[in-house]
Amino acid sequence: MSVTRTEVSLDDDVLVTRARSGDLEAYDLLVARHTASAYRTAVLLGAGSDSEDVIQEAFVKAYRKLSRYRGDSSFRSWLLAIVANETRNLHRSRGRRDGLVLRAAAANPTSEIAEDAAVGAVLAGERRAALVRALRQLPVRDREVIVCRFFLDLSEEETVAALGWPRGTVKSRTSRALAKLRGLLDREEVRHG
Repeated sequence: MSVTRTEVSLDDDVLVTRARSGDLEAYDLLVARHTASAYRTAVLLGAGSDSEDVIQEAFVKAYRKLSRYRGDSSFRSWLLAIVANETRNLHRSRGRRDGLVLRAAAANPTSEIAEDAAVGAVLAGERRAALVRALRQLPVRDREVIVCRFFLDLSEEETVAALGWPRGTVKSRTSRALAKLRGLLDREEVRHG
């Protein structure tokens, strides 16, 4: 049992070094440590019911690319950047798929397109539901920066690393995205009284 306690207390850098040398248990510990934040990231960026698939693919890619991890940012930030990229890939493939569905629906007007309610199931409460609705209306890049900074509570530095944007872009986009989000929430509040 003392071996397990020692391994759990190891920091990510030590685990990454061990995983690079082929220690699968070290990588398993990294996966266990970061699964929850990876899942939250995927859900909040819009992966919905595909979130588990997104994070599984992200962890596989992260393992394959461990040699490219330079340690300039935290392992968590690096991993969340991969999750964000996988979620973007999902959105692109959904866009293609949704185009096919819309064309099929136009050909068959009786079919219905179900809205993804996975985020609503994860986030409880009327205020959170309103926030999520407003967040979904934001452009993808605005949504990404809001999710990183405020939902995942990443620092500005970690957000820069996770999104791969310059610091100035993160600052300005955060400011503009918050203003847009406030406006959407104000309209929602007026609409629902």
